[in-house]
Amino acid sequence: MKPPATVFVVDDDPAVRDALTLLLEQDDLVVKAFDSAEAFLAVCATLPRACAIVDIRLSGLDGMQLQAELARRKLRLPVIFLTGHGDIPLSVRAIKQGAIDFLTKPVTAADLLASVHAALLASDALDAQATRLHAAASRIVGLTERERQVMALAVEGLANKEIARRLGISHRTVEIHKTRIMHKTGAESLVDLLRIAEARGLVP
Repeated sequence: MKPPATVFVVDDDPAVRDALTLLLEQDDLVVKAFDSAEAFLAVCATLPRACAIVDIRLSGLDGMQLQAELARRKLRLPVIFLTGHGDIPLSVRAIKQGAIDFLTKPVTAADLLASVHAALLASDALDAQATRLHAAASRIVGLTERERQVMALAVEGLANKEIARRLGISHRTVEIHKTRIMHKTGAESLVDLLRIAEARGLVP
């Protein structure tokens, strides 16, 4: 059984906060409302099945700055932006930086709830990915010392020939080590391996 979903509402307009809270609670969602980005950041943490509805133009830190701070803290929280002004360049920028949606006030109940449920699906996917990465990261302890060396250079982006030169081994030996590394960690690609190494704290 899935845990109850939580929606964080960050808006400096009390009437908007109240209206959104009422609508979301009627959809059996847990709502936590804040009047500023700073108040939200003081208590926010990664939760399973959660998302945030954020006013793009907040006093103090604005919505985009809040989104950037969540990313800096590595908090996996899908964000839906609300704005009182239709701003296409801003909406494009927000989506490129990972926002789930960019809605213009006043927003219909149907549109808002559709975005919220899409964001919660994204939250589920992020949680599943994090679980898989941490499980894979735990398998790094099974790598040999040489495999760890090869992996460290591979996630730096070095080609096999350069890894072979650095370690004083053959190109073919590097290929064999990389195959074993991918098999042991369950990584599906070099990007996947980089994420696993990050989860283990082996790269910045």
